[in-house]
Amino acid sequence: MLNNRLSFSSNGTGFDSFSPEGEDGNYEVCIANISPKERRRRLNFGIAQFVISLVILAVLLIIGADKVWRLPLFFLFGAAASGFFQWRDKT
Repeated sequence: MLNNRLSFSSNGTGFDSFSPEGEDGNYEVCIANISPKERRRRLNFGIAQFVISLVILAVLLIIGADKVWRLPLFFLFGAAASGFFQWRDKT
């Protein structure tokens, strides 16, 4: 298996602030596998889903709906988070 490393310093150590350190001290660098246009679409989806979820939550709170009715919002907020994290991680 190939062990690709990206060096950012003179001593040859790899660097990536988001990847955990491997057993041998090497780091893995995430290379974007989607276009900037697709990243923008995922960010827009995440923002729109978050706003929709907040509106539904506000309506449920205003009308005094039972807490059980707020439980499905977990999936809506999860979808919003997924869109945001896919945009941030470029995957």
